[in-house]
Amino acid sequence: MAERAAIVAVGQTKYQPNRADASEEELAYEAVKQCLEATGLSLSEFDAAVSCSQDFWDGRTISNMNIQRVVGAHLNDEDKVCEDGINAVYAGMARILSGHHKLVIVVAHTKESQAEKSLIENAAFDPALLRQLGLDFVSAAAMQARRYMYKYGITPEQCAKVVVKNHGNAKKNPLAQAPLDITVEDVLSSKILSSPIRLLDAKPISDGACAMIITTEERAKKLTKKPVLILGASNCYETHYLGDRDLAECEALVKATSTAYSMAGIRNPIKEIDVAEVSEEYSYQELMWMEGLGFCSKGEAGKLIDSGMTKMGGKLPVNPSGGVISGNPICVAGMARVAEAVLQLRGEAGDHQVKNARVALAHGITGACGQHHGVMILGR
Repeated sequence: MAERAAIVAVGQTKYQPNRADASEEELAYEAVKQCLEATGLSLSEFDAAVSCSQDFWDGRTISNMNIQRVVGAHLNDEDKVCEDGINAVYAGMARILSGHHKLVIVVAHTKESQAEKSLIENAAFDPALLRQLGLDFVSAAAMQARRYMYKYGITPEQCAKVVVKNHGNAKKNPLAQAPLDITVEDVLSSKILSSPIRLLDAKPISDGACAMIITTEERAKKLTKKPVLILGASNCYETHYLGDRDLAECEALVKATSTAYSMAGIRNPIKEIDVAEVSEEYSYQELMWMEGLGFCSKGEAGKLIDSGMTKMGGKLPVNPSGGVISGNPICVAGMARVAEAVLQLRGEAGDHQVKNARVALAHGITGACGQHHGVMILGR
């Protein structure tokens, strides 16, 4: 890219199982306020805003109307992304690179506690052919997990190691919702939600918000001593119908990854990426997505988790923040991955800091079985 976009500030709420004490507007502003305080900017200085929310979760149409005041949208430019938050970051980046905007605020919010998750997810399926089956993302993920584990010999124990690792990492992240000191045996003995997925294999219900400020590379240097550049970014959709693809594969992720790596000049991700924040709503997904991200060959992610390479202190730490499985809401999760990557690159991740992190990967998903993937490479 001739001109590059840069992130100069990030803000996150603490993720919690229920934030009935705050409205969507108040929740979003908790994250926005952190960004404003970090830069000394006011909302009136932004050229545009990009928000990420979902009508079903907010219980109203045009869900971004809930937060217009806290993103400076009055008499200004504001767009809503109704998918994962990484796409809102992508949209903010695109506004900067277009040359039409110089300063953009991006925010995502969701309160999963105020809705019935299964019913909302069921509405994502085709109304004529699939919705009546009662599918939700858990039952769909169970089919994908079963297919993936069968095709490549991935074991329940290897999936459980993801859970143990990420909840353990969450103990060092004060924003994480569910830091747990658990064992593989604890995961395997937890309640079955939809075989082979157990309670501890799945992310919890979560409320929270995330925000960040994106600007030009030139202006970023005036706003912060630690700007983080977006080196590459891409996203890609899979087919809508689950039966039209082999659920053991993640071709949309492979394509999005290829484009993002090409933009960033990444040829060997294991050697060139220092830390990765990967969206894993279910334990098997971290393994599957690592293959799609090129961290290992197809079917080899089980061996990767066994090797300890993705632990803190390993060659490529994955989800040092605790990941989605430790508690991030829909819509917010992918933006939280970007925010955590930014903290790592700025050396501000506290007790879950990866040493000498210079290049980071952030990843987000939308829909059943990873129907849509977004990949972003960031660097200092």
